[in-house]
Amino acid sequence: MKKPLVAALSSLALAGLGATPATAAAHTTAPHTAKAVKATVDFAGTVSLSNCSGSVIRFPGSADTDPALVLTNGHCLETGFPDPGEVITGQSSSRTFGLLNSAGTKVATLRANQVVYSTMTDTDVTIYRTTTTYAAIRNSYGISPLTVQDTHPVAGTAIKVVSGYWKRIYSCNIDGFVYRLKEGDWTWKDSVRYTSACDTIGGTSGSPVIDTATGKVVAVNNTGNEDGQRCTVNNPCEVDANGTVTVRQGINYAEETYNIPACFTTGNKLNLSAAGCTLPKP
Repeated sequence: MKKPLVAALSSLALAGLGATPATAAAHTTAPHTAKAVKATVDFAGTVSLSNCSGSVIRFPGSADTDPALVLTNGHCLETGFPDPGEVITGQSSSRTFGLLNSAGTKVATLRANQVVYSTMTDTDVTIYRTTTTYAAIRNSYGISPLTVQDTHPVAGTAIKVVSGYWKRIYSCNIDGFVYRLKEGDWTWKDSVRYTSACDTIGGTSGSPVIDTATGKVVAVNNTGNEDGQRCTVNNPCEVDANGTVTVRQGINYAEETYNIPACFTTGNKLNLSAAGCTLPKP
């Protein structure tokens, strides 16, 4: 996991670079489309946390009047890492986020009032509800949220990993998908593997992974293999469907987000029983 910097001295601090390449899942060929104008990918809509990165997100069905949501990693949760199998919903929070403009300048402080959803099981996500709306943020600061894509990402896609903590943007491609990514006691499913150019570091945890063609969020940055160790904390390993383990030092990973929108209904309300929702349940 990518280490949250405030927890850097903890024995469980997340920090990560790489792991191994497992057999890629089904989505392996990038579509051949005519050259289109690429979306502008900058810092607008990203946030800095005390120890991680994140972004203000909306779903395809979200309304401007809905409470704004912030996406980061499960391992960035202020109360500590969720245990394997643990799913947290509706937990009170007063966490703050530094809202960045396109240049990476902090223009406002957003505040959470709830941890809507957090887990490190199958995926590595925390979603906060803030005390303001998308419309209020746009009216006050001219900043729109990032939209979460609701379809599976595609191998070969050009992406940018945008870190609000470091105010740094990494550019690479989706190298493939990992059947199971195992790190310490945690296991994640169908993870995104980057090509080597995205050499993300501690503090980039929770950064949105953005498709440069659409400007949409396709994953959330979370880990990598630092030392070449096998399946240990800060040294995730890839496990394929046959149980074969591969380790690749220096390669980094993210967790897909396409399955999140189906779990949110009118008013950005979480509904883990909604049709099509596959997120782990408490």
